[in-house]
Amino acid sequence: MTAEGDGVMASHASPLVRDAVDVEVRRPGTPRRGTGFLTEPFRLGTTPSATVGPYLAIGLTWDDGPYAVPAGTPGAVWLRGRVFDGNGDLVPDAMIETWQADPDGRFAHPDDPRGAVTHEPGFRWLGRSHTVDGGEYAVLTLKPGRVPDGEGGLQAPHVDVSVFARGLLDRVVTRIYFADEAEANAEDVVLRSLPDDASRATLIARPTDDGYRLDIRLQGRADEGLDETVFFAV
Repeated sequence: MTAEGDGVMASHASPLVRDAVDVEVRRPGTPRRGTGFLTEPFRLGTTPSATVGPYLAIGLTWDDGPYAVPAGTPGAVWLRGRVFDGNGDLVPDAMIETWQADPDGRFAHPDDPRGAVTHEPGFRWLGRSHTVDGGEYAVLTLKPGRVPDGEGGLQAPHVDVSVFARGLLDRVVTRIYFADEAEANAEDVVLRSLPDDASRATLIARPTDDGYRLDIRLQGRADEGLDETVFFAV
């Protein structure tokens, strides 16, 4: 370009262009004229919109979140389990939220058509736990009673569970039933609607020394005979 042309360009260029320098080190407030070539390896970082899990423990869990009842409450049980992804790996930053009836099968909530009544002081129906110790959740609660099934019968004792984890743009919803409630489980309209015993087994927690345990699998592993936990469209 001619000198005249250079002068025309300079007179119309913005200060950011005129003041740019051809060096690698930038002076504060001074842009560097780029070459169009990368000067270091190009890396794509994970953006907040591309992941869910790492942010779940920020503002969504609290110290006594896992305690649907205070520690030491008579009859309290721990619901424990691990959360696995589709590779069979533990999910270290998932969050589990539980919602359930009290031991009488009641909710102290205006939506309960039987009335917002409970005889369990200190019980709050809700528990929330992020996974700790490499992928394990834990909620201290009371074993729920049976609630109406809308068809004239009663559902088996169960806990509703929402699972939040990395890679999920929305929660997935499942249930925890109890292995020592075999008779009630056989009558439960939800369990009866599932296609086979294998799918029902993914929802049934086994007794432990201090409560019950149920692992949650976000995807199954057919090669290892491990079924995906049944999730519900709600």
